[in-house]
Amino acid sequence: MRYHLLKAGQEPGTYVMESSVVTENDILTMAKQLSRKRLSKGRPLESPSVVKEHLRALIHDYEHEVFGVLLLNTKHKIIGFHELFRGTIDSAFVYPREVVKLALEHNAAAMIVTHNHPSGDPSPSKADINLTTRLKEALALVDVRVLDHIIVGTDDCYSLVENGNM
Repeated sequence: MRYHLLKAGQEPGTYVMESSVVTENDILTMAKQLSRKRLSKGRPLESPSVVKEHLRALIHDYEHEVFGVLLLNTKHKIIGFHELFRGTIDSAFVYPREVVKLALEHNAAAMIVTHNHPSGDPSPSKADINLTTRLKEALALVDVRVLDHIIVGTDDCYSLVENGNM
């Protein structure tokens, strides 16, 4: 993998690249890097659609399920994004105890949980909805709110909150 040095451009939100040859893979790598930067510590949540875009850029192309959490402080500013569990092509074991431990370790007040569907279809399964309920109950015991569960597909994301499943 080649790494290209990106420098801030003269206009806000623009970048200048050291190399003039860029592959599609380079662009995808840079999109992931930019999404990680946008989900870095201290940044406020801009909007649900922007959060979904960044989460999609980070985990939509995995060939296996990945479960992650976006940890937030009391003002809903980002503490960090963590990929916690890796599964197979159609499932991942998620341990609520480990999610609670991570929230306490980072002193999170809230979180958005996410996982991808390698099939490309972001529709939730009954297991996805049950997991969300278990996580909400476990985290409520330590005063951490689950704000949403976003399921990432190839081209789109599904928000359990926006669709009335939470």
